[in-house]
Amino acid sequence: MDFLNRKGIRYHIRIQNNFKVYLPRRQKQVPAWHLFNNLKVGQMRNYEHIVKVNGRLYYLSGTKSVSEGKLEYLILISYNKPDEALAYYRIRWQVECLFQGIKSSGFNIEDTHVVALDRLEKLVLLVMIAFVWCYLIGDYIDRQIRPIQIKRHGRRAVSVSKYGLDYLSRVLLPEYNRFNIISLHLLLYTKSKGLN
Repeated sequence: MDFLNRKGIRYHIRIQNNFKVYLPRRQKQVPAWHLFNNLKVGQMRNYEHIVKVNGRLYYLSGTKSVSEGKLEYLILISYNKPDEALAYYRIRWQVECLFQGIKSSGFNIEDTHVVALDRLEKLVLLVMIAFVWCYLIGDYIDRQIRPIQIKRHGRRAVSVSKYGLDYLSRVLLPEYNRFNIISLHLLLYTKSKGLN
């Protein structure tokens, strides 16, 4: 954090709910969640004063949610522009989901034994194209044919990309193509989405 602060690099990083936060104006220390305890579920707020965490000055932003029946807080520390923190963090979460998709949720890119940089770049590019294709197929099936099941906790049973990957991996076998989608149509659908 010191390095980022010295260089003036913007960041929005999640901290644990129980991190001790020192409030200079009130001369007291409280757990971070305490500053966002009065929020309603789904409500977001940027704490109006600069605070100290581990002896360094930060801005705080937070929101409250319920996941699987438990109350959860998302609390971010920022170097500056705290009003952007939650929006940027949401984008970052999409990137995390992408990483999960190309790693453990189907493509297993971390299992590669490729070490030559130029080959690794090509491999990553191919996996990214395949990931986007699977996402578009999953999105098409979810919207047009059969929606993904929603679990009791309110989240999808599988991700959109995994839904497409599961179907695509089987559609190449003639006996499995239960939605009777012609593979060429999947390619044309991809092209219509601007991935030609």
